[in-house]
Amino acid sequence: MGMLVDGEWKDVWYDTSSTGGRFERTVTTFRRKDVEPVAGRYHLYVSLACPWAHRTLVVRALKGLEEAISVSVVNAFMGSDGWELAEGADAVLGARRLYEVYLRTDAKFTGRVTVPVLWDRQANTIVNNESSEIIRLLNGAFDPLATRPLHDLYPEPLRAEIDEVNARVYRAVNNGVYRAGFATSQSAYEEAVTELFASLDWLEARLASKASLHLVGDALTEADIRLFTTLVRFDAVYHGHFKCNLRRLVDYPKLRAFTKAIYGLPFVADTVSDAHIKQHYYGSHKTINPSGVVPLGPAVDYRS
Repeated sequence: MGMLVDGEWKDVWYDTSSTGGRFERTVTTFRRKDVEPVAGRYHLYVSLACPWAHRTLVVRALKGLEEAISVSVVNAFMGSDGWELAEGADAVLGARRLYEVYLRTDAKFTGRVTVPVLWDRQANTIVNNESSEIIRLLNGAFDPLATRPLHDLYPEPLRAEIDEVNARVYRAVNNGVYRAGFATSQSAYEEAVTELFASLDWLEARLASKASLHLVGDALTEADIRLFTTLVRFDAVYHGHFKCNLRRLVDYPKLRAFTKAIYGLPFVADTVSDAHIKQHYYGSHKTINPSGVVPLGPAVDYRS
């Protein structure tokens, strides 16, 4: 995981020397929300391994936006050049490295090169690279292009509660697994893992108190999708690779049922690639798994 510095690519890992061993995620840079719902104008760059990019694929699939918004998928392995694309994978710019897409927008860009990226073909620029904002654009601004009817995933009456749940889930769960996995001190690791499992316990109790398997209200919302993309990876990579091993997802009956329910929604399973997920995490993070050996297990099946 490198970064661009004044437009030059640097193969540098996260620096935790000044944070007591704590991993601190950098803030995304491109945050425009003024999109025009025109089929074919916008393009997504994603990784099938990345939970943040996965959010956008789930919403795109549920709403039937596949024809309206095209996609390029980066390779599972991320090496010294960061996210790379196979030859011919990017029919929009012909890029072979994702950082080339960033440089098309800002030739002097400084920052991490992350997925997802929403690209505007007409303006020839990145619109947004913040996953939480992209899924709201897909839910709202792009709704006129949807071919599958879907209710509002961020309904006005529930927004305050959705935001409250999202805030805790983001810090303790979505980013919490990374805070544990990328920690370089015992105290930072234990802090993250303790908060992670306290929040998983809280989520389990929250679902147990409800009649439906939804975090907020009685229907699917963006809060469910944001949690799902972390949970579907939990036993496969976060439990072992990131040392989040106090308990497994299978040890949480409601959370496992929640994950299975969303996985079972039409078209969602097609957005999940177990092979990409394991190959990326175990193969790419040499600071955590120097050998790059990808384990055969665990056997996880959300279809049954």
